[in-house]
Amino acid sequence: MNSETFNPPQRILMGPGPSDVHPRVLSALARPTVGHLDPAFSAMMEEVKGMLRQLFRTDNALTFPISGPGMTGMESCFVNLVEPGDKVIVCRNGVFGDRMQDIAKRCGGEVTVLDDAWGTPVDPQKLEDALKAQPGTKVVAFVHAETSTGVQSDAAALCKLASDHGALSIVDTVTSLGGIPVEVDGWGADAVYSGTQKCLSCPPGLSPVTFSPRAAEAVKARTTPAVSWFLDLGLVMGYWEGGGGKRAYHHTAPVNALYGLHESLKMILDEGLENSWARHAAMHATLKQGLEELGLSFLVDEAHRLPQLNAVNVPDGVDEAAVRSHALNAYGLEIGAGLGALAGKVWRIGLMGQSANERNIALCLRALKDGL
Repeated sequence: MNSETFNPPQRILMGPGPSDVHPRVLSALARPTVGHLDPAFSAMMEEVKGMLRQLFRTDNALTFPISGPGMTGMESCFVNLVEPGDKVIVCRNGVFGDRMQDIAKRCGGEVTVLDDAWGTPVDPQKLEDALKAQPGTKVVAFVHAETSTGVQSDAAALCKLASDHGALSIVDTVTSLGGIPVEVDGWGADAVYSGTQKCLSCPPGLSPVTFSPRAAEAVKARTTPAVSWFLDLGLVMGYWEGGGGKRAYHHTAPVNALYGLHESLKMILDEGLENSWARHAAMHATLKQGLEELGLSFLVDEAHRLPQLNAVNVPDGVDEAAVRSHALNAYGLEIGAGLGALAGKVWRIGLMGQSANERNIALCLRALKDGL
């Protein structure tokens, strides 16, 4: 079979991820590949770890990007902290909380699921009641920024409840990191993971993670091996913790993808992390005004709404898929569909990273008005 060189169409990405990637990051991806144990690459790895600590707002030594998308970050946290028979509480208010409970069960955890309605934040009172009813709970897991609904939960309150009851916290910040405040040390969070393709505006394929000293000790104290060899922190740490040319071979890291992450992190820190948060908030306000002028409403109450992921209610009688297809075909604009219980009921409009700008918002509003 004769195959042509693939030339992707030019798209403007305003869905739930990936987001637009800046030419500087694309250029970084094209730099010469070196060995994953090369001293120059090792030095760059240390810079990546340092910049990730700044974004996570943590001093955790064990902070690095896992080779794989955000789901590998989620899985890494569970396979390293959950052993067979451990009590796990998963707070579920969307698709990704559902995935958490699935992974926890596969690890052999005794899982209790606390459900809140999609589009509402996790209820701290429910968690407190469950922790009192189940002494000895080892892990509490929740999603800070639920990508399927666009709702933000109170991470500080939930992490404190977990800590007060002697449990470790696992926190999903895939959609929040870089777009809204993530305060790992301030929250007292133990295992936190994210992804590169959202507010970091880097291609998908890496999952930044950070583990508190308490979580690292729990990993070392395991009595059973982690169910995943590749994600076993006891092995991975030898590669990412080792500096000065003393790294232990674990796997061949995605060298060029890490170049891209290095550049995207540098761009965020050059902008200023607080400035990035403010830009996402300002762009949300602009989008909100335009959507309301079109007569459209949001799924999530304003007090808990994510600025970077907007779940917009589809009006009665509108073919939501046809509107999305029109935006893609006529405007080159990607917006997202609803997932799970929200399929066919909402559009998910992303304002993440490089996609969060006035030009994109104006185009999105034109495409929606035209499609409607």
